[in-house]
Amino acid sequence: MTTPRTGSRAEQRRRTEARILEAATQVFFSDGYDRTTIRAVASAAAVDAGLVMHYFGSKQELFRQVIDAAPVPEVSAEPGEVAGQILAGLASRLASEPAASLALLRSMLTNPEAASAASGGIARYQAQIAQAIPADDADLRASIISAITLGIAVSRHLIKSGELATADPAQIIRLLRPCVLSLAASPGGETGN
Repeated sequence: MTTPRTGSRAEQRRRTEARILEAATQVFFSDGYDRTTIRAVASAAAVDAGLVMHYFGSKQELFRQVIDAAPVPEVSAEPGEVAGQILAGLASRLASEPAASLALLRSMLTNPEAASAASGGIARYQAQIAQAIPADDADLRASIISAITLGIAVSRHLIKSGELATADPAQIIRLLRPCVLSLAASPGGETGN
């Protein structure tokens, strides 16, 4: 694949798309899916709204590309390491209220289009987890782990559910560890962790 020349139309298009995507990320993170408009994204990117539609086609497609461009937490493909990495990532998210990801979570919970668009990013994360689980039902186990961690984050930060909202993140992780270790283990129970 050849790299477009600096200043070429292809390079200008790539830079404009990147600028729109970066602006869309900021607007979606700050306003959520429902309150984000194509005009707001265009204004933030300093382009015409028609250009946003030309490059991305719809708000849902723009949101999907924002999700696809977001970094997925890296999970080791080594059995036995995955549980510790998942729990460390969750501990970090529990310790501080991640405003940007909360706007996306809120959007996914309240808007079917946003949920549909976000499903690809969630699927990528689950696939990474599944690769590290030495079991025939690794995909199901990865989906359960993802649902548990997502549910805990939503319950703590968005719903502010009872004890979970104020509990020490270390205590939550300590209680959750046996469950995640069990799900990430081979059917015989060896995790290496």
